[in-house]
Parts: sequence; structure tokens; C-alpha cells
Amino acid sequence: MDKAGGRGDFEWVYNDQPHTARRKEILAKYPEIKSLMGPDPHLKWVVSGMVLLQLLACYLVRDLPWKWILFWAYAFGGCINHSLTLAIHDISHNVAFGNKLAKWNRWFAMWANLPIGVPYSASFKKYHIDHHRYLGGDKLDVDIPTDFEGWFFCTPTRKMAWLFLQPFFYTLRPLLVNPKPICNLEIQNFVIQLVADALIYYLWGLKPVVYLIAGSILSMGLHPISGHFIAEHYMFMKGHETYSYYGSLNLITFNVGYHMEHHDFPSIPGSKLPQVKQIASEYYDSLPQHTSWMQVLWDFVFDDSIGPYARIKREYKLNKLE
Repeated sequence: MDKAGGRGDFEWVYNDQPHTARRKEILAKYPEIKSLMGPDPHLKWVVSGMVLLQLLACYLVRDLPWKWILFWAYAFGGCINHSLTLAIHDISHNVAFGNKLAKWNRWFAMWANLPIGVPYSASFKKYHIDHHRYLGGDKLDVDIPTDFEGWFFCTPTRKMAWLFLQPFFYTLRPLLVNPKPICNLEIQNFVIQLVADALIYYLWGLKPVVYLIAGSILSMGLHPISGHFIAEHYMFMKGHETYSYYGSLNLITFNVGYHMEHHDFPSIPGSKLPQVKQIASEYYDSLPQHTSWMQVLWDFVFDDSIGPYARIKREYKLNKLE
């Protein structure tokens, strides 16, 4: 396997995204894939069930000892909260209610945000658009680690610390790399989340609030599900920047593992991405793919050829309107 360098510098390219060309080619050959685009009628019910389940969990953990609060936050609540962040990822593409009801998607994302404990959905939407439009774009795609992250987190111990601190880097990096003005939706997201947290605290005390927030932080760091952060775009093979994973964890992550398919067709809900893979299998079967997110985390930490620098960076020429 020809691996990308984990130390030294990012790999710079100046060509267009491969996803754009592949999407055009696949749609020309399989126009029926267009029928998969649009809202998923089941998404709102699945997400609502998860939100209500977490509210029930808040009631159940209210009197537990602190050690069990943290245990269940990592083992149970964190799994649900991480899954909800991926539901918000899906919702950010307007697949809950469709493009004609775009505002309903924004409000529903705030509902999905409630168990996460901190306001997230509105800011994620704002930056995730750039991730698709300018994949790997220097100072545009905030998914790309900073030069400091690439330089400092280059040993197994430091890379493990970087994984543990990943939620904080994802929160702070946009403010440093590509700061944007706060919008009204973000203010609304903040107020709604603050009221929800205060209400939970009023009803059941501090422990349920800690259970929710700790679960969100722990599940996005050193956690089996968080392997998808590394699996999606870090170059485990030189020149390949997007990878899919077709394993069982897709069942609880809204098929985010079908990431090659998602970047090719971002308007198709996660629930229908396996159909894209099935219809256009010859385009995806031969591409590099991951078989285990746990293995991805292990390799990232202990393989010297992989690290925060193992990403493709692009320079985009933006017109004045952008």
C-alpha cells in the first residue's frame, strides 16, 4: 500500500474534485439514481425517537453515582448523541423535509441537537456547505487540521491526545481558520439549547446535564464510532482522499460510512446510499475502503506514515461573488 506521509506537510493538488466528475459519469449511465434524491420520510421519526430516548435516560440517571453517570455517558448516551450529530449531518442536506421546506430542516436539526447538550446544528450547517463545495480547500474547508496540529500531533502519544481532544479542535478550528459572522439561526440554536438544558437541570438536577454533555464529548474522542472522522478523508493510500466503510456501525450512524457515495450525491439521504452503491457498484467496488473504524483509529495512532498531515489540500480560485 502506497501510504501518504504522516509528517512534514499536506499533499497539495490543484485539480478539480473527483466527486464532481464521477457524479456526472454515474448519472449519465444510471439516471435512475436521481429518483433517490429528496427527503427521507422516516428520518424525522427515527430522530425524534432518539431524542425522546435520551430524555428518558436523563430521568433514569438522575440519582446514579457519578462513576455510573460517566460510564453510561460513554457506553450508551454518547453513542446516541454521536448518532444524532450524524443525523444533523444528514438534515443539513435538507433530507428531512426537502429543499422546499428548508427552514423546517433547520428547526428540526435544533430538535435533534437537544440531547447533545451544546448548540451545534446551526454552526455545523454553515461550515458543512463549504466542506462539500471546497473539499480540502485551504482556509475554506475547516475539516482540514491546522499546520500546528499536523506539526505537533505526530507521535503515538500525541496523536492519541489529539483524538481525545477532537471535539475541541472541531469547535475551535473554524474560529481560527475561517471565522464567519454569527447568524440568527445560531443565536436561536443557542437560546433553545440553553432553555432545554436549564429545564432538564430544573427537573432532575445536574447529573442528567453532565450525562448528556459528557456523552457528546467522550463519544467524539476516543470512541469506536469516532473512527469515521479519520476514515472519511485521511489518506491511508496516497492520492485517495475519500473512503467508504460498509460495516455494521452504519446501522447506528445513518450510513455515514458510505462516504464516497455521500460526496458524490450529497442530496441523497443516508438511508438510500446503499442503493447508490448497489446500482453503480463498478464505480465503488474497486476503490480503497475501510473494513473497521477501530482499525482506522489504531493505524492512525501507531502508523508513523499517517497523521493530521495526511490530508489533501486544494487551492480554489473564488470569484468576487463568493
